[in-house]
Amino acid sequence: MFDIGVNLTSSQFAKDRPEVVARAREAGVTGMLITGTNVSESTEAAQLAAEHPGFCWSTAGVHPHEASTWSAQAEQQIRKLAAEPGVAAIGECGLDFNRNFSDPASQERAFTAQLALAAGLQLPVFLHCRDAHARFVALLAPWVAQLPAVVVHCFTGTQPELEACLDLGASIGITGWVCDERRGLALRALLPLIPADRLLLETDAPYLLPRDLPKKPASRRNEPCFLPHLVHQVAAWRREDPDWLAKKTDDNARRLFRLA
Repeated sequence: MFDIGVNLTSSQFAKDRPEVVARAREAGVTGMLITGTNVSESTEAAQLAAEHPGFCWSTAGVHPHEASTWSAQAEQQIRKLAAEPGVAAIGECGLDFNRNFSDPASQERAFTAQLALAAGLQLPVFLHCRDAHARFVALLAPWVAQLPAVVVHCFTGTQPELEACLDLGASIGITGWVCDERRGLALRALLPLIPADRLLLETDAPYLLPRDLPKKPASRRNEPCFLPHLVHQVAAWRREDPDWLAKKTDDNARRLFRLA
């Protein structure tokens, strides 16, 4: 089972990153994609991936929250990082009109620039969309044919939004959000609509600890070692065998991100 979204650069992991990776391996996780959200964290993510070759890879990009920092220099640095052997995708990039930590115009500019960069480098894109679906699709659609793969990370949208992403050929990342009985039920109902070869699973650790995890850590910090719980829950809701789903989503991740 492959975790396509781990924020291993988070300060929440500062004291025990090696142990977090070790616990993931012990839990049966077979690979992890470490998320880059700005130039600095993308650099750190690439360094962490290099420390665990064959098990960890990373993304390089600028998150919409950080979009106001996008510049020619940032683009040059992301381009340089993308040449590293462990960097598997451009991102996390996209749009987030929920909080607008960066203004919408800056977000759109940074998103489009990173789509162009990914197309030029022929790398997959690892995407974020929150409360911005219409503009997200409008900006993404012209680039889809030029991109080797599109992954919509941490999808939490509606059925029409899911169908629009699938129509664009995107693969869909599902997190522990779907385990939340307060806000995840609508997403849970959509799980059977995602084709098996387009489904990816992720913890988004240290965030989104599954609320139905039987034994929650006192810290309430999510970790990739909890991915097996998500696999079993999603398999149950999709009426699929968990071992089959674990392998299928692992195969999907390796195919989409072109991993050994």
